Amino acid sequence: MAYRKIEKQGYTLYENENGPTLGTALNRVIEQDGQVFRDLCGTGELLPFEDWRLSYEERARDLAARLPMEAIAGLMLYSPHQTVPAAANGPFPGHYDGKPFDESGLPPESLTDEQKEFLGKDFVRHVLMVTVQSTRVAAKWNNAMQAFAEAQPFGVPVNFSSDPRHGAGKAGAEFKSAGVDVSLWPEGLGMAAAFSPDQCRDYAHIIAKEYRALGITTALSPQVDLGTEPRWMRLEDTFGSGPALVQAYAKAYCDGLQTTPGTKDGWGKESVCAMAKHWPGGGTGEGGRDAHYAFGKYAVYPGGNFAEHLTPFTKGAFALDGPTKKAASIMPYYTVSTGQGTETNGNSYNRYLIHDLLRGTYGYDGVVCTDWGITGDPAPVMDSFGSRCYGVESLSEAERHLLAIENGVDQFGGNRDSAPVLEAYRLGCEKYGEKAMRARMEDSARRLLMNFFRVGLFENPYLDPEESARVVGCQEHRAAGYQAQLRSLVLLKNKGGAFPRQKGQKVYIPHRHINARKNFFRGMDPARDEDPMQPDVLAPYYRRVETPQEADFCLVFMESPLCDPYDPTDVEKGGNGYRPISLQYRPYTATAAREKSLAGGDIREKDSDRSYRGKTAICANERDLDILEETRRLAGDKPVIVCLRMHNPTVMTEVEPLCDAILIDFGVERRAVLDLLSGAAKPSGRLPVQMPRDMETVERHCEDMPLDMEPYEDEMGNRYDYGFGLTE
Repeated sequence: MAYRKIEKQGYTLYENENGPTLGTALNRVIEQDGQVFRDLCGTGELLPFEDWRLSYEERARDLAARLPMEAIAGLMLYSPHQTVPAAANGPFPGHYDGKPFDESGLPPESLTDEQKEFLGKDFVRHVLMVTVQSTRVAAKWNNAMQAFAEAQPFGVPVNFSSDPRHGAGKAGAEFKSAGVDVSLWPEGLGMAAAFSPDQCRDYAHIIAKEYRALGITTALSPQVDLGTEPRWMRLEDTFGSGPALVQAYAKAYCDGLQTTPGTKDGWGKESVCAMAKHWPGGGTGEGGRDAHYAFGKYAVYPGGNFAEHLTPFTKGAFALDGPTKKAASIMPYYTVSTGQGTETNGNSYNRYLIHDLLRGTYGYDGVVCTDWGITGDPAPVMDSFGSRCYGVESLSEAERHLLAIENGVDQFGGNRDSAPVLEAYRLGCEKYGEKAMRARMEDSARRLLMNFFRVGLFENPYLDPEESARVVGCQEHRAAGYQAQLRSLVLLKNKGGAFPRQKGQKVYIPHRHINARKNFFRGMDPARDEDPMQPDVLAPYYRRVETPQEADFCLVFMESPLCDPYDPTDVEKGGNGYRPISLQYRPYTATAAREKSLAGGDIREKDSDRSYRGKTAICANERDLDILEETRRLAGDKPVIVCLRMHNPTVMTEVEPLCDAILIDFGVERRAVLDLLSGAAKPSGRLPVQMPRDMETVERHCEDMPLDMEPYEDEMGNRYDYGFGLTE
């Protein structure tokens, strides 16, 4: 007997002497040729997909051919956002034997009624994990779900996925997940500010270890959009505006995430499948608007630079230096890519972009998963967080699914209902014949299942909760993340040696005020006051005082301007609703904007012209500038240092003359700022974007062109251009 059997809590391990370790809750195994295999179908016969000696391709093809269409449809779905334990209310509620969690008496890792339904009834096997109570709870929940899945026909395990969850900056949108216990790292622009693909590779390998310890085997990242449009709300999650750097980071991230060292093909128990996004590049929305919303659905290419936006994929995610060769999955963006192909559809519905270009020209045979929520009917009003079926509003939900499948899409992000997929299959059978349509669906199943086999889920999907707790957020990982945070900070100005400041000095730190504003989901967040510094964080460094007059220096925390590009009250008054996105704090009137928009039109709009020329933008955090002005006035000749949390490149004309030093924060812990400020660490970061001279240069630039703005020049003669940063 060439294996060892180990009993664990809730499952059993079988360690093959010359093969993988298997994990099973049902204890159904087959012994053959001195080795052990999981008997997932319970037949007592070793089926090809159960044989770990065969290639991933052979196993995936075999299982795809065996699955009924209902199971294939389930593989093409994604669960709603899962929290552990589930809340009784909210957008993604969960119940436990019909009761809220607090009344159920069950442990937090228990499966909800809803989870049992989508696993058992709908055959959903891609589950999106959001918040978890702890690492141990996550591991136990993984085991509970995998045991439930193992007991279903064919025993197909669950492939857990996650949006980015390691960001040290506050996550404020659906595409970032809560990271309980994990190591903390800078956001995308902060990672890019180090100009180090090697650091990015190390980061990805570390988060892959933590993901696997949480049960996560697919990352809905990296975001490799070329960040050419400075007003775009998702720019901070990109690797900046430099094409060569973004390409290098795309490679490094995917290699680090997917590669298990020491394996022949790179895949193994440390691998996490990368889902590179967003094909064919999401960073060119007209006027900086974002395609989560109908008012931002159009990507434009006034510089004729569409091809360069493909290069983070074609020269990055599709051309890895490591043995896994390509990113396992790709996510198209919501955008209507103006002028690309003959259709004015969202990217997943654009045959040229998916079928001809991605699948054809570039030969991509990995998984193509749509962005979240593109198949439902549109909301009745423009100002909403509704479905994004751009260009195919007149089709039925099933017809939308069929069109995407015809184009080469394999999976529908955010969809858990198999009925439209099965109806799309029926429509496809009528159109192409059952044999051809079955073959097409099996092709998607094969691609999806390949990723399960690559990461070893069919061998052992179970976790040891104590081992997981040792890995996730361990000291080694936290230290690496913190060093990356320090390297992400960019010192732009240092007049008269204002920076660094000796520990123990007295510091004045004003509070902030942010006016009421629309949030990511288009609800209204109330106005709020904010203290940017917690006493326990500051105490080891400086002593806080109440006025600038008492202080040795002043530290003003600011945030890049927060603006909203769409105003429904303007529509009510006869306007088109569109307003400029401003990168300055004071009200900005767009006198230099395009007289007529490059793209436009929606079933809910009377006019296709989306120009905002002559309109005025007012920022929700204009008070940041008021506070800086007041601090400068009261401080006299004492040093005033600005720490700018920069989501988007900011026009510094209003800010720079008022301060002696400027530190750019792309999303770090406050103590990282204080370590740099106190001299415990040296500044080394550089700008991965341009800082524009004024809004006129922003309006003149082309949304698809990198580095085409006139950068700001400060009183020291430094130009805040791509790659600039003061270092020691």
